[in-house]
Amino acid sequence: MVNLVSATLQLYRQVLYATGRSFTKSWLAMVALIVFAVLFVGVSRIAAPLGIGGGFILGIVNALLVGATLRLIEQSLSATRTIQFSDVTESFGHYFWDVIGVGFVLWIPTMLLDMGMQANPYGQFLSSAFLLLVFILLNPAPEVIYQVRHDSPLEVIKSAYEFVLDHWIEWFLPFAILILPVVLSPSGLLEFFSLSDRVGRGAGLDFFQILLLPFTAIGGWLSYLGFDSEGQWVVLLLLTPPVAMALLLFRGHLFAALRGSSRRQRLFSHQFDAK
Repeated sequence: MVNLVSATLQLYRQVLYATGRSFTKSWLAMVALIVFAVLFVGVSRIAAPLGIGGGFILGIVNALLVGATLRLIEQSLSATRTIQFSDVTESFGHYFWDVIGVGFVLWIPTMLLDMGMQANPYGQFLSSAFLLLVFILLNPAPEVIYQVRHDSPLEVIKSAYEFVLDHWIEWFLPFAILILPVVLSPSGLLEFFSLSDRVGRGAGLDFFQILLLPFTAIGGWLSYLGFDSEGQWVVLLLLTPPVAMALLLFRGHLFAALRGSSRRQRLFSHQFDAK
């Protein structure tokens, strides 16, 4: 057990080092993330009064921005590559159909669930529980899209599910630490269910969801450290983009490291290095 803990900590140290290296080379991608967020807010306000048509427009823009973000993260993971402005403009269109496809596959059961639970007195709880399950089992879907060869949205879902089954401890432990203050707050479980409800609907492929987790986590830590509500907003606005970028890079490096080795291989490698 001690060796397993040491091997896991060594894994996280390697991933953190790789994340820091990538972050210094991808500051332009973080700026692009901010521009994408402003663009998405603008389109959301335009599309809101348009009903179903506005929803389709917003879905297309979301897929474009999420696909572009994943492409920039993919390029940022390289040890030798520095993100250029041409990379940002070239990123549009990448993974568009992957995001659309996975979103559509998840939209159908989610829509049926919402309709079926309207008359159920426990409908809200059951719906949140289902979306929490989706959030857990399909959590690495964004990384599967740009790191794993696949031919259909169902293969993305299958690969994400299998990855979670094989590496759930190493994958979710950093996430658990990140949101710990949120869960431990007086309304922590309700807030966590609300977070998973929103994030689970798109398996992490909704653009605002990319920013929602770091935003919520930072807010939880600021409250835990005693920041007042007025001061929080300034800090939240300043910290959310870099933390979101760092989190995306960390996830990408962690996914690659876990997918490239088994728990037994990492344990054997750690024991060999310790000698």
